[in-house]
Amino acid sequence: MHDSRETIAHHAFVTGYPVKHSRSPLIHGYWLETLGIHGSYTRQEISPEDFAGFVSRLKSGESGFIGGNVTIPHKETAFALADRPDALSEELGASNTLWLEDGALHATNTDGFGFLANLDAAAPGWDKTDRAVVLGAGGASRAIIQAVRDRGVGEIHVVNRTVARAQELADRFGPKVHAHDMAALSEVSKAAGLFVNTTSLGMDGEPAPDFDFSPLAQGAVVTDIVYVPLVTPILSQAKAQGFATVDGLGMLLHQAAPGFEKWFGQRPTVDAELRRRILADMEAH
Repeated sequence: MHDSRETIAHHAFVTGYPVKHSRSPLIHGYWLETLGIHGSYTRQEISPEDFAGFVSRLKSGESGFIGGNVTIPHKETAFALADRPDALSEELGASNTLWLEDGALHATNTDGFGFLANLDAAAPGWDKTDRAVVLGAGGASRAIIQAVRDRGVGEIHVVNRTVARAQELADRFGPKVHAHDMAALSEVSKAAGLFVNTTSLGMDGEPAPDFDFSPLAQGAVVTDIVYVPLVTPILSQAKAQGFATVDGLGMLLHQAAPGFEKWFGQRPTVDAELRRRILADMEAH
């Protein structure tokens, strides 16, 4: 029987420094397999001093890649080197997804998309609130603040040990975003429908302080972008206090989908089997 599937093999990558622990090849490999697409997705460990040369070879076609994902520490440089970064990347000053199109290197940032898609899948209706609390003001918080603001949440309160860093985000993302130090956490949590941990608290078994989630609105959702462990101390505390929780693994899975579609021409699905495979890999390591 004639096979009508695309016979041109497209090749994509994930680059970072280091990048050996990235689970992106597992995610994209699963989609390539299940969709029957002839292509590849591989790790490319590129040092900061070699990154500009890597992007140059990508643009020229010498590398053989059609695009790829960019992770720490290259996201800001990827944005700067792209020919056509989109509006999301422009505001964030960072890109995590690159692709060649019409002779130019395009760039976007899918972290915010992944965050929202995870919440939409696991806690539909979460966005029927006008107040959110974001704990932490590091690089991971930027795309989340942007996404929650763009979804229409009216007040976003960024709480951080160093209030100056939170204020930088308020200045960047506009009047809906407010900066606070940790002492204000309880006050700004009053009637909030969403609480997001963007810090590394509780990662890899590290302890986390006790949190009182009782000021949150009834029916509020607590989510954590950390996914190792899957149930972080913050999620465990929130669940024990009667709140709905959403783990961070779905954000990793959903943020990968837009790039896959750009490189391989089909929109993949984040399904239970993909999640099972990633969890099995986490348990094995």
